Amino acid sequence: MHKPRAIETIATHLGLLLLAAFVLVPVWGLVYLAFDGGIRGWPTTFRVWPEQLTLSIFREMWQRPGQSLTFLGTLRNSLVVSGGAAAMSLALGASMAYAFARMRFPGRRAGLFALLVGSLLPPVALMVPLYMLLTVVGLRTSLLGLTIVYASFSMPFCIWNMRAAFQSVPLEIEEAAYLDGASSLRAFLSISLPLALPAVAVAALVAFLIGYSEFALGWLFVERSSNVTLAMAISGILTGGTVAWSRLAALSVLMCAPVIVVFFALQRYLLRGLVVGQAGD
Repeated sequence: MHKPRAIETIATHLGLLLLAAFVLVPVWGLVYLAFDGGIRGWPTTFRVWPEQLTLSIFREMWQRPGQSLTFLGTLRNSLVVSGGAAAMSLALGASMAYAFARMRFPGRRAGLFALLVGSLLPPVALMVPLYMLLTVVGLRTSLLGLTIVYASFSMPFCIWNMRAAFQSVPLEIEEAAYLDGASSLRAFLSISLPLALPAVAVAALVAFLIGYSEFALGWLFVERSSNVTLAMAISGILTGGTVAWSRLAALSVLMCAPVIVVFFALQRYLLRGLVVGQAGD
């Protein structure tokens, strides 16, 4: 009776170990490249430990990862753009998501479908209209313009994700607040929004990552070296002739640090937000 169960347990653990190795081995490959000063060109072998352990590559990337900025300068630009895109997506997306979840109005389903189609479009399909629009309003070459671009890409997901969270909040709780004299805005801010906070955290993280990791559109909307982001600096290393793989790995490790900090700051909400059920219309 117990033998099949033991075999099943062993097989499950082996599968999990293989999955963990599949995820962690490439990560370790990135880390050891960042600390290996003996690599001058393309890495031809995978090592468990760096051949020449050094921190000089990190010092070089800290002082000048690309263009004329230091690491802190490019990090500032990345945080301004990604943090601004996340804040803009949440501020505008939360109210739209609540309206789609609670209100019935003409064009509601068409609007939801349009948002879904918009989220499926590749960013390259929107490059030309965004370029023209931001040029007209005079924001194309600014960090604010790039923030608007990234917010437009992340907002459809944020709206759909937060709409499901608002639908899972019992309507009776809001109705009780109305009976106590609360306005619609007060009920939204004091009841619905706090109860949907896990989904809001997931939407914030996704919007942040979109702005933090994107670089292809960045080169279209950024002309001054003072506005280069970390993702653009990494792409510059890849397209700058001979690729210095150790420098690329070191800058990638440094770039991951803020993401890890953001994840740990939101982790108490993220797991709850990922399992928010889809409520029906």
